[in-house]
Amino acid sequence: MKQYVTDPLKKLLAPLNEVELVSNKTALLVVDMQYLDAHPDFGLVQTAREQGIDTSYYEERLKLITGNIQTLLKAAREKGLEVLYCTIESLTKDGRDRSLEHKNANLHAEKGSKGGEIIEEIKPLEDEIVLRKTCSGVFNGTNIDQLLRNLKIENLIVVGVVTNQCVDTAVRDAADRGYEVVLVEDSTAAFHESLHQASIEILSGVYCRVNSTEEVIQNINRNNA
Repeated sequence: MKQYVTDPLKKLLAPLNEVELVSNKTALLVVDMQYLDAHPDFGLVQTAREQGIDTSYYEERLKLITGNIQTLLKAAREKGLEVLYCTIESLTKDGRDRSLEHKNANLHAEKGSKGGEIIEEIKPLEDEIVLRKTCSGVFNGTNIDQLLRNLKIENLIVVGVVTNQCVDTAVRDAADRGYEVVLVEDSTAAFHESLHQASIEILSGVYCRVNSTEEVIQNINRNNA
């Protein structure tokens, strides 16, 4: 794994304390784990492969994080944590309501399409919240902040894809709004390892704490015995 130079400015910052993931204050946010960008035989991955782009790293990473997210979902549900999902999906068929960013990137899952659906392996339960967004940022594109405050949530566990785009944006925006954020390193993925690792390095210790799936589950179990 490639090693990155630690930002020297982090030496000037006070270390972030561990977050106690107590069920009545904590939510698990699953970002964009949908057929559009999180399934090897659909959407962006299939298109990239057809155009000769090497997707092998991302496909293997998807297998890893899908299993880890399943494990996190099980732990969160058993201990009574709120579970929320966000996906990219336009409100219109032609996507005219999308952000300029998504229009320029030709990123579109039309209303009611397969691409907008969460992959079968981690689909939400009946009473779990699913938010549709038409931009990268779930805090900019949905009413998630209001919902989390209504739910009395203070801590946010973030997983999903892709690390250097929608996941990164969710983490930064949550931190700016005063949430304690835990980013689960082995439950997130980018299209290339270097992009994933660079985002982890930038976010860690500033915008969030970075933990493994195992560490997060231990925390959940310890604080919700």
